[in-house]
This record gives sequence, C-alpha cells and structure tokens, in this order.
Amino acid sequence: MANLLGPSGWLTGADTQSYSRDWLDRYGVTPLGVARPASTAEVAAVVTLCRAAGVPVVPQGGNTGLCGAAVATQPGTVILSLSRMAQIGAVNADSATVTVGAGVVLAELHRKLDGSGLIFPLHLGAEGSARIGGLIGTNAGGSHAFRHGMMADLVLGLEVVLPDGTIWNGLREVQKDNAGYALRRLFCGAEGTLGIVTRAVLRLAPEPRHRATALLALPDFGALVRLGTLLRAEAAEFLTGLEFFCDFGLGLALRHVAGLGFPLTSRAPVYLLVELASGSGLVPLDDIFADVLTKGMEAGLVLDGALAASEAQRAAFWRLREEQPEGQRLEGPQIKHDIAVPPGRIADFIAQGAVLCQTALPGTRINPFGHLGDGNIHYNLSPPEAGFGNAAPALAQGLAQLAQAMGGSFAAEHGLGRSKIALADALRDPAERGLMRAIKAALDPAGLMNPGVVLGHEPADN
Repeated sequence: MANLLGPSGWLTGADTQSYSRDWLDRYGVTPLGVARPASTAEVAAVVTLCRAAGVPVVPQGGNTGLCGAAVATQPGTVILSLSRMAQIGAVNADSATVTVGAGVVLAELHRKLDGSGLIFPLHLGAEGSARIGGLIGTNAGGSHAFRHGMMADLVLGLEVVLPDGTIWNGLREVQKDNAGYALRRLFCGAEGTLGIVTRAVLRLAPEPRHRATALLALPDFGALVRLGTLLRAEAAEFLTGLEFFCDFGLGLALRHVAGLGFPLTSRAPVYLLVELASGSGLVPLDDIFADVLTKGMEAGLVLDGALAASEAQRAAFWRLREEQPEGQRLEGPQIKHDIAVPPGRIADFIAQGAVLCQTALPGTRINPFGHLGDGNIHYNLSPPEAGFGNAAPALAQGLAQLAQAMGGSFAAEHGLGRSKIALADALRDPAERGLMRAIKAALDPAGLMNPGVVLGHEPADN
C-alpha cells in the first residue's frame, strides 16, 4: 500500500491513533492501516487491492458521526480517509453549482463561497470538521433542512468508487435526470456500505441580502408547536431558521460554555430561535416579525423576545442553540437520541417521552432541542446522581417505539451506523430491511465495504 500511495498516503501503528476511535469514543480498534488517497484513481486502486486480499474497507470523512460508522471494529481492516481529496472546483454562478472533493470540510466550502453571491445552505454544529463525503454518507440535515432539504436534496451528481473498484461517474449538473434509477440518491445515507463517494456536484442557493433573527421565550412545548404553525402561515417563504431548546439545556450551556450570555429579561421553559431571510433588501422582514410576534403574544404563545440588532448579536443567539450539545457533554455522562416526529407531534413526544424516561429511570434529566421546522428532536439525557446503570437499552427502545408510533423515526439525521442496527431490525418492516440487504448483496457480495454498518453482522461493541 505504501508503494501505491507514498509515505504520506499510508499510515500504520501509532500514526493511526487519531483515526481509530469514533467521536463518542464508543467504537474502534487499531486498523491494519489508514489509506489516504489523493485522487479517485488511488481510491479505486486501494479498493481493488483490498478486495483481492479480502480486506474490509471503512471510508472515513471527518469522523464526526455519532453512530460509530466511520471506524474499524474488526482487526485487519483498512480505514480509507478522504482528507486529502479536498479540492473545491470553480463555482458555476449561472447554474448555481460547485463540484467538490469528498474530503472538503463544510466550513471551508462556506468560506470559499464568501463573496460569490451564493451559499451552500447546510449548517450544523460540526461544520468545522465534518467533510462532504461523510455528510453525503449520513444524509446530514442540520438547521436549515426544512427550507433547503437534507444533503440528498443538495446533491445533483456523484462520482463513486464501487466495492469492486469500478468508478461510476455521475457528475451531472442537472436537477432533472430521469434516465433510470436515481443512483445518486442510493449513496446518500448509505454510510459507505455501497461504495465510496469521491466527488460531488452540489446545488447552491442565492445568498440572503437581509436577515432578521429573534430569540423568543415560550411557556411550553404546546405553545412552540402552535407558534410554528403561525410562523409558517405568516412568513413561510422567508423562514430559514426554527430552532428550539429548553431551559435545562440553556442552563447547561450557560454554566459550562464560556462567552455565552442570556439576552432576555427572564428565563422561560422553552425558547425558539427564529430567522427570516430574503434575497431582496426591499422585503420588510422586521415588520413581518413584529406582526407575528404581536399575534403570538396576544395568543399567549410568546412571553418575551429579542430581535438581533447586529450580526454579532445574531451570532450570539445562534451560539445559545449550537452549544446545547457541548453544554451537556461538559455536564458529564449522557445518552443521545436522534428522533424525528411530524412537527405537530413534538409536544406530544416530549411529554410522553418524559413519562417514559421517569418510569424507566427516575431522576433522569431530559434536554430536548432541535429543529421545529422538520420535527427533528435531539432528545438527550443526563443521568440522575446514581448514573444510568443498565437503563440505556430500555430508554432507547422505549423512545424509538414512541417515535415510530407517532409516524416518526428513531434515526432522523445521524444514520444507523453500528449503534442503531438492533433498533432498525426490531422496529422496521422486515420487507424494508430485506430490500436493504438485497441492495447490499448486489453491490458488495463479499461484504467488505464498511461491514457491520447499517445492516450489521459483527459484534456491536468493542
């Protein structure tokens, strides 16, 4: 492998340490080595060589995933890092597209587009380290998904190295391409089990010229749902952010994360970060906000609020939401759940979930936060003083069943990885799981491409 990739392209021993464990430090063993190809041809050569030797391959982007999909869990595995494939092509302003390598860091793409009049409208907390290939593999969502769609909706074309080393070039720059199966979507959310994405054509959006951002205090989650309905009715085409969090999560962030401040006069049970944006400076966003807030207060849905008066204040509002995971991490042990329900059922899920958690483990501290626009709830738990004990599986199973019963999902935007395979097998229709296995067997009959992920067949913990 060293002869194929050169000294900087093949790492072994202690040099693989930073690639070997997942973000939450739950999974991972020392791999046979880490391949760092610099081109699609080199990716294909690595995959071909590993296939001939019967060596499993695990693709890895920024390794920021939360379900353990990007590390080796069986000895003798090669991790294929895409970090050197970080080229960003010229921006096609007329078609509003850009072609990028799978190793491009999301924040770098945002910086590249500064001043172009276009943006890539995917934003999430890990954008400083998450890479495009991993975002495609997990079909990432983030805070603007309800407006612009998830990663699969932002991908127009892909280049993929298949499990046998064949290169599929589907780098087309058109939205409408019905010449058969929509193959590009097959690899979005496949978590590297069907092939390795090497390049992508991404859809861009016009950069907003005017924004209005408010932080609102609400009496309860029922008011949150009703206010969301009002906002969609009064400001639908201008909504770009609808992010909620609770007072427990705010307290953790204020306690543990430096540089945060609370901008309202008093605390409340629930908070909603609302952002409106327009490509025209002629749209009176502040007036729209004022009208909606007046109606919200008259209906008892809004207790207090502040409108960002500067870009610095806007960033400060967003930090209160974005630092929710960090605040809880610094508090101590936690269990993360990535739930989606229809937006109208958010309050029902949070209320019933609280009963479920307190029944299974009295004293559990619950921090629900997430995306009101698409119903994605990050339902994270901190333990009582005695710890979680052995309650984690029952909590996960109960919350997953509750989401499923409400027409939702237990895997909203983090994927299945290794950690949620048992839930998928238990709760999803056998026909659905069978279809997935059939696709996997057709493309990767040897089972060497990221084995144990999505479908599973190896021990769950190492």
